Amino acid sequence: MTSTDLHLAKGATRNGQYVVDIDPKAAGWTHSSLRVVELTPGGTHMFTTGDSEWIVLPLEGGCTVHIEEEEFQLLGRESVFAAVSDFAYVPRDARVQIASGAGGRFALAGAKCERRLPARYGPAPEVPVEQRGSGTCARQVRNFASADSFDCDKLIAVEVITPGGNWSSYPPHKHDEHRPGEESELEEIYYFEIDGPNGLGYQRVSPSREGGSDVLAEVRSGDAVLVPDGWHGPSIAQPGHDMYYLNVMAGPGATREWRICFHPDHTDTTGGYR
Repeated sequence: MTSTDLHLAKGATRNGQYVVDIDPKAAGWTHSSLRVVELTPGGTHMFTTGDSEWIVLPLEGGCTVHIEEEEFQLLGRESVFAAVSDFAYVPRDARVQIASGAGGRFALAGAKCERRLPARYGPAPEVPVEQRGSGTCARQVRNFASADSFDCDKLIAVEVITPGGNWSSYPPHKHDEHRPGEESELEEIYYFEIDGPNGLGYQRVSPSREGGSDVLAEVRSGDAVLVPDGWHGPSIAQPGHDMYYLNVMAGPGATREWRICFHPDHTDTTGGYR
């Protein structure tokens, strides 16, 4: 893929109610998906999950998620910068309705999967929140569906808040090979929002192999970057404008795990990674 294929500017994948619609076919890979749906007050959206599991995550506003005979009330949040949100897990082979009295924006993080797990509610107070790194590499990681915090078949998803002027997703790291105990093969989507008008950030992906992914993108709210392979990081927030990104990951491995390899030319002096 070219850098143009991997940096998807706001609106580039718009499809009906979806302001972002990235599926495996469009991304050129096998598992990871991301949709963002906007609902007007009183609006609803119906979808079938097919061969994928999904998490409904409010970005702005709250909603009700109906899955066959079950119903989950998501309180949501004012914005991604305001708070951690509750969420709903919906299994493959299901019909889902999202309804919002006040309207809002809702992310659907998905992954092709094999097992049909039960639908579940994820309370916001139970989301593990980690303060990672230090100094200008300090950031907040919300591990709402990390591999060790919430049970899914293939899907891994987290949120990161990077304060204005800071770096995250650093040191550069990769997860594009299956090496048992050391590295897992995962396709990754970064979806960005920047706090404040005219805010921006930068995302770097550099090749880990001959002809591999190579991106240096200026990103703004609503943009996405695909990472099929390669060293990714840093993610850089403009001073005065906090950066949010939602990471959606999945891969072909038999075991759902997040194992990464750091770039050998960078030393981790930041007290953490990502």
